Amino acid sequence: MSATGPETTADNPPRQLITTLYGLYARDHDDWLSVAALVRLMAELGVDGAAVRSSVSRLKRRDVLRSVRRDGRAGYALSPASLDILREGDLRIFTRRRATAADGWLVAVFSVPEAERERRHALRSQLGRLGFGTAAPGVWVAPGTLYDEAAATLARLDLLRYTEFFRGDYLGSGDVAARIREWWDLDEMDKLYTEFRDQYAPERARLGTRSPDPAAAFKVYVPMLTSWRRLPYLDPGLPLDHLPEDWAGVAAGELFEALDGALRAPAAEHARALLDD
Repeated sequence: MSATGPETTADNPPRQLITTLYGLYARDHDDWLSVAALVRLMAELGVDGAAVRSSVSRLKRRDVLRSVRRDGRAGYALSPASLDILREGDLRIFTRRRATAADGWLVAVFSVPEAERERRHALRSQLGRLGFGTAAPGVWVAPGTLYDEAAATLARLDLLRYTEFFRGDYLGSGDVAARIREWWDLDEMDKLYTEFRDQYAPERARLGTRSPDPAAAFKVYVPMLTSWRRLPYLDPGLPLDHLPEDWAGVAAGELFEALDGALRAPAAEHARALLDD
């Protein structure tokens, strides 16, 4: 197994790696990591202390992290909003179910008073982040399986009261597969899935049947998860019934599950050793 610092940094900006580290390991330490521990973890990924400090400053400005001292040690804790987002992300990233044609479609429409136009922008942003496609101006569509997650996210942000959801079948005159291509950028999804597969399939081959070394597993697992975690949001589990037969998301998803199953535990073992040092 291999992972080099320059490739890790180029493929995944340090602030994204930090967010992944907090999602994986800080929640087992009261949502907090000391500055020294974070620097040690990031050094394992080829990121120096200056880049860590610069990235943390950006994350603090966005209220992802907050400065907190514990037992006389400087460190950073996840903000409450960040914790909510990470919990929601766990469901999407690790347990997402791909929809079928029988699940139907979820349609979202919203009405926001002109005096609250910032809420309109927030709604558009959140629906896009959740993976909704745009069927028409002001009409957003997603697989029918997305309702619970979408409703919970909008409720957390006090946006649900502006939104109406409907679930049912597509009864338009056009072919559903052609419409999906209009509502989502399938070419971009396919490109990103293919890039993920091409980058990490060699790691699966190197792994074979042997138990991975914890340090090597950590250096592959954290960047791999960082690269993967945006893909389940771009593709909200679109039904394979309406996607191309050679849809790259299938092989990429199987690869992620295999690497997650093989690397998560030894990577965590290495991280715990660094945190307890």
